[in-house]
Amino acid sequence: MHKGLLEFHEYVKDLSTSDVVMQMDDYIQHGDITTLEHVIAVSYTSFILAKKWNADVCTTVRGAMLHDLYLYDWHIKDPATRPPLTHGFTHPAKAAENAQLYFEPSEKEIKIIRSHMWPLTFLHIPLSKEALIVTLADKYCATNETLGIYDESHFRKKVKTYLIYIKKLRAAQNKENR
Repeated sequence: MHKGLLEFHEYVKDLSTSDVVMQMDDYIQHGDITTLEHVIAVSYTSFILAKKWNADVCTTVRGAMLHDLYLYDWHIKDPATRPPLTHGFTHPAKAAENAQLYFEPSEKEIKIIRSHMWPLTFLHIPLSKEALIVTLADKYCATNETLGIYDESHFRKKVKTYLIYIKKLRAAQNKENR
């Protein structure tokens, strides 16, 4: 695996192989991209930017890995079972709630999660360099995913390599625990 991905993995290995984070692979984010693939793309983009901009890399990538931990399908059409139509405004709060329920994120990581949809979440402004990085990385990745730019990119191949890697690690962990 690529050296940069291995370094990135050191920051998020406990998150990326957890049962809870793996559940994000059950939900579609944009097009055919799962929420898990999306958060990895945002987290890895944030990793690159945090290193370039001398930010707290660990806090940045961990906040990015948890930024969409809302754990539901927001594409459901049936009004009886779909989540609120205000998903874009409300999911950061749900993701922060889940992050606190399943992990022990720092206050700064919670602020990253809560502010990543700014300006939609106008009361939660990305005030730290780390929160701004994740907000920008999320917009960049979501735009590329939605427009199909991401589909055949070299970057997606890296993200897919990491996805395969963590799924193998998770399978090995499950086998060990039997």
